[in-house]
Amino acid sequence: MELLERLYTNIYYLVAVVLFVIGFHTMLTHKNLIKKLMALNIMDTAIFLFFVAIGYRQGGQAPILLPGVEKFVNPVPSALILTGIVISVSFTAFALALVVLLYKHYGTLDSDEIIAIRGKKHV
Repeated sequence: MELLERLYTNIYYLVAVVLFVIGFHTMLTHKNLIKKLMALNIMDTAIFLFFVAIGYRQGGQAPILLPGVEKFVNPVPSALILTGIVISVSFTAFALALVVLLYKHYGTLDSDEIIAIRGKKHV
């Protein structure tokens, strides 16, 4: 029973690890650039969840000094995650623009085919 309690209290860490593994597996096994970009976003989400879970405290309050409040939630991870989300969205938009240009130029989104076409042009 203690194992289930421990798992329940750390479920956010477990979900973050599972999401990261799913994203990492997809990055390694799929050749489609859109799928790779989606996998990268899943990995980003896993890291965001992990950092927010680190800052969360059961029963914690906002870090405002009030009488009777002894347990506070750490606000730094949440602030860092806001910056990370903005960077992630910007990177995704830029990467999608590059994928569109690659598709227009090569006619495919398969990374192996793009490498093969590029290799033939340099020979």
